[in-house]
Amino acid sequence: MAKRGGRGRGPENSDTDELPKAKLNWTNFKKSFRLFSYLGRHKWKFMMGMLFLVASAGIGLVFPLKAGALFGFLSDTHLGQTEKYEQLTELGITLFFILLFQGFISFGRVYFFSQVTENILEGLRNDTFKRIIQMPMGFFSKNQSAELSSRMATDVNVISEAFTVNIAEVIRQTIVGIGGLVLMIINIDWSIAKWFVFVIPPLTIVAIVFAKKIRTYSKNFQEKIAEANVIVGESITGITNVKTFTNEAKEVEKFSSKTSDIKKFGIKYGIFRGAFFAFVVSFVFGAMFFILYLMVKAVISEDITGAEFGKFMMLSLFVAGSLGGLPEQIASIQRALGATDRVFELIDGDIENIDLVQENLPAKHSKGEIEFKDVSFNYPSRPDFEVLKSISFKAMSGETVALVGSSGSGKSTIASLVLRFYDPQKGNIVIDGINSKDISLTELRKQIALVPQDVILFAGSIKDNIAYGKPNATDAEIEEASRKANAFDFINSFPDKFNTLVGERGIQLSGGQRQRIAIARAVLKNPSILILDEATSSLDSESEHLVQEALDKLMVGRTSIVIAHRLATIRNADKIVVLQKGVVQETGTHQQLLQNEEGFYHKLSKMQFELS
Repeated sequence: MAKRGGRGRGPENSDTDELPKAKLNWTNFKKSFRLFSYLGRHKWKFMMGMLFLVASAGIGLVFPLKAGALFGFLSDTHLGQTEKYEQLTELGITLFFILLFQGFISFGRVYFFSQVTENILEGLRNDTFKRIIQMPMGFFSKNQSAELSSRMATDVNVISEAFTVNIAEVIRQTIVGIGGLVLMIINIDWSIAKWFVFVIPPLTIVAIVFAKKIRTYSKNFQEKIAEANVIVGESITGITNVKTFTNEAKEVEKFSSKTSDIKKFGIKYGIFRGAFFAFVVSFVFGAMFFILYLMVKAVISEDITGAEFGKFMMLSLFVAGSLGGLPEQIASIQRALGATDRVFELIDGDIENIDLVQENLPAKHSKGEIEFKDVSFNYPSRPDFEVLKSISFKAMSGETVALVGSSGSGKSTIASLVLRFYDPQKGNIVIDGINSKDISLTELRKQIALVPQDVILFAGSIKDNIAYGKPNATDAEIEEASRKANAFDFINSFPDKFNTLVGERGIQLSGGQRQRIAIARAVLKNPSILILDEATSSLDSESEHLVQEALDKLMVGRTSIVIAHRLATIRNADKIVVLQKGVVQETGTHQQLLQNEEGFYHKLSKMQFELS
């Protein structure tokens, strides 16, 4: 419920917090190694990136040791001022060249890892989309388009972030953290170093766990606020219903109940945050100042030198920073492992047997005969509900067969079965005397064109959308198709003519114009079988006349399956199949069916006549 409201986020949250995290175990790491198969001949770049990464971490440990020596000049009384200036200048130049070299190494690391990442992502994106586009229709009925887009965008971006930043940072910070602790023990008096080694890392871990709990509390707090916002949004959007049914008090009660929960949770959240800040100020900062106190005391008593003090301070900053950053980087890698698993679920999914190589070749000649033989079908998502029950009918080559019936009777399902979006559980669909399952899916669909009720055009030009029916069509063929579809005149009325942009889903065009573009696309495809799914039902009278005229031209010489609610549009059909609750009730011409006064078609016809 909260997700619909568009959750507001505090500073602790990010969009990727929503993604599932995978456990850091060998099984999940082994799955992720498959990503490296996309590297091909670029594997050496990964090795170079790793080399630069280790070098970068190593130099990251040298710098604080050298920089810490600067503090030695504050307390060293054995050298004269001139000698101090000379050694300080020499140390400054050394540090400058270390930083220059570190910059070069860092650039090399980022450059090679970027190369590796982009090569992996290119193959991953292409494979993911290639598999999605070949998935069967049952897959799309179970998966929302937003979720699939997320896998293509968010999941791949999370993987990208892991390769370009997180993996490198985990390795670098681990080397700096552990290496820094070792250097402390080697270079600093143990009586001082032990306090940092045994106190700061445990306190850091506790602080990290504490911070993680706060992020979880913050996320839950924002979700509760979002739930309240949903109530506000729904009440305002449906204010007519609220007032009509006099439910103002009910909505106020719902909202008050939610705000009461928010108040209670907010108080708990505040207590938790207060405890966290108290812990940080009292224990973490306290421990650091205690160690600093011991260090200054040791310098004063000359147990350690100023240089050792400086080295300790610099190393402790680098180590603390590395240890503190590790959990977030590890969490990002966990999200990346989860994202990798989700992406490979798509890539490994069952797909239709589509021949991508043959797609752009012209279709073979087909007569377009269709026969349904005792076909029974239920959708995979509803296995207990039989949509079609022993359906049988035949459409001869060039015939127009109309499917008539009330909503939910199975008309559109028959169209989906002809296109083999699904296969029937029982019975056979025969095309030109051959079981449709034995025909190449690519070849079968080349023979068929669909003009649906709700035409969705692709963002682009009118020319691009018409040419979708035949990608290699010439301008002359596209123009001729538009004439046959009664679309040429309105296209030419636009300033940009065929180059006019239609907008997302064709929103810049009217319903009738979109329909005629879809018909032009079907004309260009030149199919043997035509499926018209209530192609004129939502149009005004003028648009319907133009579209119907174009459809009549398109249907000549083709086997046509026409799904219609308005019986006036299918009076001239060669055969009308009347469906009711997935069963064929009647079959015949318009005149034959009208003669049966007890028939369902006669009742439908009479009802529509009286209404009109």
